[in-house]
Amino acid sequence: MDPAEIGKRSKQENRRLIWLQMKQNKECYFMMLPFMLVFLVFTIIPVVMSLPMGFTDFDMVQLPKFVGLSNFTTLFLNDSIFIQSIRVTLVFAIFTGPLSYVLCFLLAWLINELHPKLKTIFTLIFYAPSMANVYTVWQLIFSGDNYGYLNSVLLNLGIINAPIQWLTDSSYVLGVTIVVQLWLSLGAGFLSLRAGFQNIDRSQYEAGAIEGIKNRWQELIYITIPSMGPQLMFAAVMQIVSSFTAGTVAQSLVGFPSTDYKAHTVMTHAYDYGWVRYEMGYASAICLILFVAMFIVEKLISKVLSKYMD
Repeated sequence: MDPAEIGKRSKQENRRLIWLQMKQNKECYFMMLPFMLVFLVFTIIPVVMSLPMGFTDFDMVQLPKFVGLSNFTTLFLNDSIFIQSIRVTLVFAIFTGPLSYVLCFLLAWLINELHPKLKTIFTLIFYAPSMANVYTVWQLIFSGDNYGYLNSVLLNLGIINAPIQWLTDSSYVLGVTIVVQLWLSLGAGFLSLRAGFQNIDRSQYEAGAIEGIKNRWQELIYITIPSMGPQLMFAAVMQIVSSFTAGTVAQSLVGFPSTDYKAHTVMTHAYDYGWVRYEMGYASAICLILFVAMFIVEKLISKVLSKYMD
């Protein structure tokens, strides 16, 4: 028999098996249908449409006009604010990406060592900020007058002589934004890591003890991390997305635009041109560049974590 025919038949059998499994679980797919429709209409279709739109001049009133690479040349050669936003985004991603990822993992690990009731309580405590609008609280903490919590503490301790304008001074706005983003970063990635710790087969630790593993650090390196490949990958992707697309935190805390554009990220730049100036073609070009950067970083992370995915 022709080997090509065997391969073709194998693919057909795989498709038939997948279709059979879908029929057997049709109730599950039916329950997923409303979300998938909303996700398709409001996420997938707009993202797909934005890719070719980056090569057009589109103001949401007239029909898109094809301009080739004009938007991209303008971005890199004539838009100094965009170049600054790249630097801000890289600084933001370096601090909030890896640091937040490690923080999520360590907190999930420490919480996993607690009593079951305490696990639930502390998981809620650390996850709650990602669900709530906490910007008002942080504005009180970083308020620039004597009544701001941070200024009040520093003044009482004699560390400073006058209140610091945390939210308007260009020397501090990026640092403040990074701190708040770290606090808000314990979201879906954190929950996936918590679930990963709970799903590890306890018998692996018993087998490890027999094989010579002597302490918790060795358990973490040789058993826990290798057993959490999918969760580690999911959390990494979530941190990449949140760190590269951050913009809401800066807009809510330090204003739009921030002082001297010190907290102006690429996503904020896209928001400026898309929803303030309605230059959708230019904004789509910015998002396309951001998408390519995120895709490259995600591939690098996948390569690093691939040994844990088997």
